Amino acid sequence: LNVRPSKYGVALRITREMLEDANFNLLEHNIRVAGRRFAENENSLIVTALDTGANTITGGAAITIANITRAIQYLEDADKMATDFVIGFEVLNDLRNLDTFTEAQKIGNSEMLQRGFIGTIYGMNVIRVSTNAGMTATTSYVIDRKYAYVIAEKRPITVENFDLPTFDMSGAVLTQRITVAALRTNAIAIITTT
Repeated sequence: LNVRPSKYGVALRITREMLEDANFNLLEHNIRVAGRRFAENENSLIVTALDTGANTITGGAAITIANITRAIQYLEDADKMATDFVIGFEVLNDLRNLDTFTEAQKIGNSEMLQRGFIGTIYGMNVIRVSTNAGMTATTSYVIDRKYAYVIAEKRPITVENFDLPTFDMSGAVLTQRITVAALRTNAIAIITTT
């Protein structure tokens, strides 16, 4: 598999007057916002790779236990192991409404009621991904993290501060070189609901 990282970057420039007059460090705030956008972009690249999964389960209006176990079986049929369950917020809501995860006599604990979501389901880590990161709220993925996708990062998120004395400005440049590619599509099962 040959992957070529793409470069992502943004330059922030703020006038010295804005830095002097603001009640908080405006440059630092904007760097944090840009950092969050970089993280959302990385998640979006992963979701795009997961969308190439070879196995699809079409659920109804809400996800069911049968949908989840069928996705696990697809991976097991390919000699893979279901390690992670990547979900959007509507799927999270569906899970909250499954009595299997809320009634103590069925699950044996009250984790869903205390934390708002289950940390593991059938041994899989449950990972919530925001719709801001390119995740469709009604889609979820059961994956084997060893084989599902690969991240090639040539440059982690880098922040370089600079001054522009000619324009009486300060700023920062944030860059990253990264790509994500599907590795083994049979290590990905996609569950879609409506």
